[in-house]
Amino acid sequence: MDIRNIAVIAHVDHGKTTMICELLKQCSILRDTQIMDQCAMDSGALEKERGITILAKCTGILWNDVCINIIDTPGHADFGGEVERVLSMVDGVLLLVDASEGPMPQTKFVTGKALGVGLKPIVVFNKIDKPDAEPDRVLNDVFDMFAALGANDEQLDFPYLYASGRSGWASKTTEKEDDNGFEPLLDLIVEHVNPPQSINRRSDMFSMLATILEYDPYLGRILTGLIHSGRVAVGDNLKILGRNGEEKEKFRVSKLLAFRGLQRTPQDSADSGDIVAIAGMVHGTVSDTLCAVDVETSLPSQEIAIPTISVVLRVNDSPLAGREGDKLQSRIIRDRLMKEVQGNITIKVEDLGNGDAFEVLGRGELQIGVLIETMRREGFELSVSRPRVLTRKEQGKLMEPIEEVTIDLDEQYSGIVVEKLTIRKGELQDMQVSDNGKARIIFHVPSRGLIGYHGEFLTDTRGTGVLNRLFHGWGPYAGALLGRRNGALISMDTGEAVGYALFNLEERGKLFVSPGDKVYEGMIIGEHNRDNDLEVNPLKEKKLTNMRAAGKDAAIILTPPVLMTLEGAIAYIGDDELVEVTPKSIRLRKLYLDPVERKRKRGKFA
Repeated sequence: MDIRNIAVIAHVDHGKTTMICELLKQCSILRDTQIMDQCAMDSGALEKERGITILAKCTGILWNDVCINIIDTPGHADFGGEVERVLSMVDGVLLLVDASEGPMPQTKFVTGKALGVGLKPIVVFNKIDKPDAEPDRVLNDVFDMFAALGANDEQLDFPYLYASGRSGWASKTTEKEDDNGFEPLLDLIVEHVNPPQSINRRSDMFSMLATILEYDPYLGRILTGLIHSGRVAVGDNLKILGRNGEEKEKFRVSKLLAFRGLQRTPQDSADSGDIVAIAGMVHGTVSDTLCAVDVETSLPSQEIAIPTISVVLRVNDSPLAGREGDKLQSRIIRDRLMKEVQGNITIKVEDLGNGDAFEVLGRGELQIGVLIETMRREGFELSVSRPRVLTRKEQGKLMEPIEEVTIDLDEQYSGIVVEKLTIRKGELQDMQVSDNGKARIIFHVPSRGLIGYHGEFLTDTRGTGVLNRLFHGWGPYAGALLGRRNGALISMDTGEAVGYALFNLEERGKLFVSPGDKVYEGMIIGEHNRDNDLEVNPLKEKKLTNMRAAGKDAAIILTPPVLMTLEGAIAYIGDDELVEVTPKSIRLRKLYLDPVERKRKRGKFA
């Protein structure tokens, strides 16, 4: 069978998943009822809710007797490791660029990776039917981006189409032509993307580089990759070689799956050039080589990305523990985290030794937040620490991760944003102002300086600014940063918050709780107007008297409380604070609930 292997790459929210789903629909793989939400490839609940792709996924379509394997990749920087590995499986990429926004930070990142491995992208200017689309400008911007990334002459001569993924059409012009749907795009893929070179190695011994790792409760570990050479069949005895050629294990192929539409179809055998998933191993992971027992050399592979951020997950020991979740014990939490490590190689877990706390290391706040939110929905209760950015030493110098921050906003808000990022040790790289009053600002900022900044950024830009961040590299440690400027309002009692008490506390600062909410001693119920912590009593009721007069008992009107998301709460807390996460609630609390113990430990967090 003739094969084409491609990946769809783009900045977050530029329409990758929607376009793939429309392709599946037009190839009669999906029915209209399956495509209604435009994100059939995003199978996870969090992916559907957030509208993002978290894990790379494979699908396949048949077009004019050609099998086209398509890989949908994440667009968010926290999941960039998925993109890097996927590119080793394919012979071409579809680069989607929003026809109005143009190239964005993640566009530059994924394009650089594709050009670096010698791929020749097909560029699709998506969302061409948007009123503010500027195809000519965006085409020039893409060409300039390719040139800046060191593209060769062949790569600079890229083919391109205009498309509307949501409407289901692609064309050589900016207008829809006839009613051919995505036929021009499919024809261009078959014409422009070469068949896998590994097809010519079908007579060699079997070898495959593992690129995607999954864990299935019935099949165990499943490794997906491109068959580099030879043929594999169910029941074959294989071995696994590490990146340095060391033998890890021998196993028997228990299941062989190919990608046809949204389903993985069981196969008896598969040849080189195809992308398949293999089950049966116990210890194999991404970047390992699955091969015949006589093969001695592993296939070249990329190193697994180093984590840049960590949080500590603890057993929930608050007075409200166990009331909303059913998974509380450290043993159950540890087993769940170890299971996550089996299926997600960019997450690392370290036991801190006391049995009740575990350090979770990952690529970014979003990645760790997704893991915690998933566990929360599974019934876990946890206490989560403030994120800590990881550092390392190079030639005796302390180095920390630096991120490239690209901000699009109205020019009137640029001053406050530049000031805030400068305070956070950011360095201005570029600033452009267009005739319509829009500005684009590029900063290099230490990762730790961005923790908790996004909410502040939205406030400063009245919700109109767009901030994108991308790992830039390692730079010298920039020194101490200012922490949260405001203190906390801390409950001094346990019970249910009273409206009368909260009304009197509003003058002290912003509140996080409503009347009737359960609170406990040491719980953070609001943000103080000043920079010091203040212990308050949210349970204080109005004193009763035997005198009644008109207007004395008028209804209390409270300002709505500040409701925090999980990621917002984790980024907000200080070093001496925790986020209590349960299936129904997100609460902020002090690490030490007892006020006397808090005072004794205060110097530790100064």
